[in-house]
Amino acid sequence: MLMTLDYRTDTVRSIRAGLSVIIYPMQYLVDLPGNFISWTRDTFVTHYTLQEENTTLRTQNQILKAQLQKFTFIEAENVHLRELLQSSKRVGERMLVAELLSVDLDPFRRQVVINKGSLNNNLYVNQPLLDANGVMGKIVHIYPFTSTAILITDPNHTLPVQVARNGLRTIAVGTGSDNQLKLLYLPNNADIRVGDKLITSGLGCVFPAGYPVGRVTTVNTNPRLPFAQVLAKPAAKLDRSREVLLVWPSHASQAKMQTPCSRTQKTAP
Repeated sequence: MLMTLDYRTDTVRSIRAGLSVIIYPMQYLVDLPGNFISWTRDTFVTHYTLQEENTTLRTQNQILKAQLQKFTFIEAENVHLRELLQSSKRVGERMLVAELLSVDLDPFRRQVVINKGSLNNNLYVNQPLLDANGVMGKIVHIYPFTSTAILITDPNHTLPVQVARNGLRTIAVGTGSDNQLKLLYLPNNADIRVGDKLITSGLGCVFPAGYPVGRVTTVNTNPRLPFAQVLAKPAAKLDRSREVLLVWPSHASQAKMQTPCSRTQKTAP
């Protein structure tokens, strides 16, 4: 009877709709704690997951940055080694690549220690030391596994040079600064200019002729002084080079030496 009445009339449907409106808030209130707990759980899980992901990403980012720095260093090192290789081919002498182990921190000396010695390397005192850009110095002490070299900027180092433009000869002396040489005994009227390229002259029986030494940076003349004040910047990267070249001058280079040489190339004890 009621089912027929419900089917035939809208009265029951209206009553049911009204009851649903009244009951809905109660259903919402009943479900609210469960929904809140579920929402809270999902929120905290999502927040914790995001924190973990952020931590992982930060760690990976730091690792990638460190690897990138290492790759950058390796790339720069490879470029430098290629420059050394090209330099050795260019000069045509026998070469050996060595690595700097330490640098003398004394402000009045410019010396370095390299990882090559007398054992199986056949080094000798006064052996030329180069980098990819020019003359660095020479060997002064040799030990079984290491050697000490004095740089051309050491105040005790003298290097016979000449101006590539006109062949003018002079002596380059270290000033104690990594980036400065002093040219001695040039009269005020000497034909030397800022920008002139300096190369080894072959005098002194240490460096074969023609190796780059530096460029003139300052030329000051004073009529009251007998000589001009001339400064030059070394071509070699003395404060940056890590790998260096040890040179054995060829017989042709030795034949071009312009003065008799008392030094003989002997293996250091």
